[in-house]
Amino acid sequence: MQKPIYRGHKPKVAAVSYLNTVPLVWGALHGPQRDDMQLEFRVPSECADMLRSGLSNIGILPVIEIARQGLEIFPGTGIACHGPVRSILLISKVPFNQIRRLSCDRGSRTSVMLARLILRERFGVEPEFLPPATPLLGGMLLSADAALVIGDPALAIQPETLGYEWLDLGEQWVQMTGLPMVFAMWAGPADWVTPALEQSFRDSLEFGLTNLDWIVEQEAISRPFSEAVIRDYLTKNIVFRLGAKDYEGMRTFLRLVSEIEPGLKCPVMENVLV
Repeated sequence: MQKPIYRGHKPKVAAVSYLNTVPLVWGALHGPQRDDMQLEFRVPSECADMLRSGLSNIGILPVIEIARQGLEIFPGTGIACHGPVRSILLISKVPFNQIRRLSCDRGSRTSVMLARLILRERFGVEPEFLPPATPLLGGMLLSADAALVIGDPALAIQPETLGYEWLDLGEQWVQMTGLPMVFAMWAGPADWVTPALEQSFRDSLEFGLTNLDWIVEQEAISRPFSEAVIRDYLTKNIVFRLGAKDYEGMRTFLRLVSEIEPGLKCPVMENVLV
């Protein structure tokens, strides 16, 4: 296999710190791809900021930020769902069509836009979005009608026990469009998007999926989730291999976003060959 060719150093890669990214980077952490890149872990919004500032060369980035920054994608892998995603939750003290103020998890970018679209398209409301907050549900709901919580903090919530209205935004998108929802993909400036690095990302994921038992065991030690929760989440909620239908869902999402952010044009809105 051709190894990546570097311009003086290995690529600096911003990777999401949530559980949903672990299979994607398992080979880069523990497998044959561990010498192909330098990984640094952050929440999704911070990964996007690291690419924008030049602190990283490549990242697993929120789809909306890939579009805003006009980056190229590495096709074939990412973070998507074909139904309930479980880790993108909108929790509300009031009926959804009465939400006026929404508190958003500081780690989110794509999910904030997804919440705007679903509330507008399905419930006819366009609430005020409060400044990004620490994902602690009680504090978020003190000053807002509803809260958007993503990633591991959302996975730690049992929404049906809260006594509030709640939505799984992945499930809502699939019901609304009949298409998958893509949340994040590997991306970077065009001169960093090479066939060799694309293969490294694909191989890293395949190494992770082949060693899923190892992932479940290790992540149950380091995160506050049982092995059963981790296995169900990674095998039933999150989709890592992306195909034509996933990219159709992504393009549909970005077309709707472009109605809110006019002029949003970038390579990820074009046809993607996998």
